Amino acid sequence: MSAEARRRTFAFAITGASGALYAVRTLAALLERDCHVELVVSEYGRRLLRDELGERATVDRLREYLVERYGDTARRGSYTLLSNRDLGATIASGSHDCEGMAIVPCSMKTLAGVAHGLSRNLVERAADVMLKERRRLVLVARETPMSLPQLRNMVLCAEAGAMMMPAMPAFYQMPKSLDELADFMAGKIISALGFDQTLYPKWKP
Repeated sequence: MSAEARRRTFAFAITGASGALYAVRTLAALLERDCHVELVVSEYGRRLLRDELGERATVDRLREYLVERYGDTARRGSYTLLSNRDLGATIASGSHDCEGMAIVPCSMKTLAGVAHGLSRNLVERAADVMLKERRRLVLVARETPMSLPQLRNMVLCAEAGAMMMPAMPAFYQMPKSLDELADFMAGKIISALGFDQTLYPKWKP
């Protein structure tokens, strides 16, 4: 069995809500743990990366960006970039060996699509697969304030089995930078995906 075949495999999506820093930190954390990531970046997710992280944070050179920002440990894992229009991709099928998925950040449009099982694109279809196969699905919703339809969509997703994890970092660890806030959220996300996290200090009474 190849090294890549033994790697834990996760689907990871970046959509068009504010929070690109959370996305790249979580992706780096998965790669640091030698995972294989099946990555989908929506059209507005691509724009988000550039708008919030700068022109160097493009999908085409994402690995280089992660290594520059987080170090060589981001080279450990592997990732495959999938088109959001490809509903025949690996993660669109429940027979594919993918143990969980995170959408970071999760736009309200994507949240609505997942809540109602629309499967209009690969992100929505892959999330639907996670729900129907009873696998881990973490939705890092980012919006404020939230409308009643948005809140109801969050409840629908939670009732279907997803973990709702709004982008709400804590401050008890006395963060000194935006990167430390991103560490907190990334730690929460990878913990929800089944890893022991070491990105932020655990609460001590």
